[in-house]
Amino acid sequence: SEMRGNTLRKILVALIIVAPIISYSGCKKQAKCGCGKDVLFTLTNNSAYVYYNETGTNISFQILGDSYSTYYLCNPGEMFPKLADSKSGDILLVSGHTYWDCNYVSQSSNSSYRSYYKVYNVQVTDLTLDLYGKK
Repeated sequence: SEMRGNTLRKILVALIIVAPIISYSGCKKQAKCGCGKDVLFTLTNNSAYVYYNETGTNISFQILGDSYSTYYLCNPGEMFPKLADSKSGDILLVSGHTYWDCNYVSQSSNSSYRSYYKVYNVQVTDLTLDLYGKK
């Protein structure tokens, strides 16, 4: 009976180690928020209204046809020189990797009501004037 008790203990220890792996594999993990974490999707030349302040420290955009989502640049300083020929509110073509915004994630998880308004961070790889959309 001593031998059986030891085997049972080993099986229980093994189950304790293996069980979490089995039980969590079916459920999708929460994407990490913030620049450079888990990429949600990639934008490729999406037409967007780009808004920015005079110093270029805060650049955001809204994709045409989606007024419910706001995208904040992870790298405004790097992209600000590309805005030299435009003014705030112009339509530009935006490309880059999109992540959840951490403030949005913490606020939406605290509220029982999931907001239609989503907030993202974007590591922008390209920002160009929309030559076809230019008036």
